[in-house]
Amino acid sequence: MWKSRRRRGPGSPESSWEPGRESAAGAVVAEAVTALARGDGAAFRELVAELEQGPGTPLWTHATDRHLADRLRQCVTGAWSRGWQPADVVRFASRRYTALHAGLAADAIAGELRAYSATTVDAVWHEQLASLDATVWWTDDDAHPAEWCDREGVARARYIATAIELVHLLETLPRLPPLAPPPGSASSSAGAPTPETTRDVDQRMLGKVRALLAKAESTEFPEEAEALSARAQELIARHSIDHVLLAAETGDMGGPAGRRVAVDNPYEAPKAVLLTVVADANRCRAVWHRELGFSTVLGFPADLAAVEMLFTSLLVQATSAMVHAGPRRDARGRSRTRSFRHAFLNAYASRIGERLREAAGEAADRAAAGAGGKDLLPVLAARDRAVEQAVDTMFPNLAQGRAGSVSNYEGWVAGRAAADLASLNGRSEVTGASRRP
Repeated sequence: MWKSRRRRGPGSPESSWEPGRESAAGAVVAEAVTALARGDGAAFRELVAELEQGPGTPLWTHATDRHLADRLRQCVTGAWSRGWQPADVVRFASRRYTALHAGLAADAIAGELRAYSATTVDAVWHEQLASLDATVWWTDDDAHPAEWCDREGVARARYIATAIELVHLLETLPRLPPLAPPPGSASSSAGAPTPETTRDVDQRMLGKVRALLAKAESTEFPEEAEALSARAQELIARHSIDHVLLAAETGDMGGPAGRRVAVDNPYEAPKAVLLTVVADANRCRAVWHRELGFSTVLGFPADLAAVEMLFTSLLVQATSAMVHAGPRRDARGRSRTRSFRHAFLNAYASRIGERLREAAGEAADRAAAGAGGKDLLPVLAARDRAVEQAVDTMFPNLAQGRAGSVSNYEGWVAGRAAADLASLNGRSEVTGASRRP
């Protein structure tokens, strides 16, 4: 197969073929991407072997590596133009393939972002790179494939296959509404915190909330977890209301922002419902991208931070309670664990939504009563309208749907009971009968 691509005249030295070497490697890579697209695994493996072996010279290896690196860099740039962010790309690579693909994606992102001045890269990109630990760790770009193989403990063929699979994945990414300007187009002050963002997201307050929620997740005593969760919710609500009052006083309403929150297997649908009800209770909106493994949450910055923290904590608590409930079998001994857990999480999300809405309403009423003559409700209504407008603008064809039916009544009852134990308003339990779906 290789001989048909060499395009060398009889007796020509290897160096005389240099101008066409990278284009020849590119042609093989293009065929491998096509094989992936049509699901031809046998052809893909044969083409990967051809790229690995070639004519057996360092020049061919270098040409193949250089073409793959260039192609990956172009794909990453294309992902930014489609509205994707670094965390989205790495998460999706892991979801569709493996941790190896996610790691190579992070490397490609770190390498691609070197092309931009730091002042033209939005702060979101800098934050996500730090969170992903995406750095240029390799000694030289030409050495990256070999050093990557050594670090991951894989053969060169695995690198080639991973790179081509990643190219195919990135070239077929769907378009998403942009949440921040892509690299190279942000303003010169994009990387620096502004008074608005600093005021919106008080890092010291968020640190306190994170600490409280972490203790609530780790304690073995329900009463302690309830008290910690209640205190965290109190801080979240007070912070949000304080920002609304400040906006009413200064007239500086700002505007909605967005972030994407992972919604992972298993039981993605009820997890997406949980995120939706947490977002709704905190004056945000969540849009689930089922095939991509995340939701886009839109709202004001302080509220977005609260939604992500609260969702993460409640999901940890729900998962712990669900696993503690153990497996389930029917009268014939057949496993009903999956249906039980699906119903459990759906019920948990439903009940948590009810309780969060109640708590949010009570917090708004208390704040309005103590606002010292300030009319809080019109400001809250204006913020709600701004968020709804942002959703309509970003998702003009949005269709509302249901997460699916619940067939396990035992799981539903257990899930609502677990949600009642996750007290967020300082009371030891919540009254009210559980309702069947």
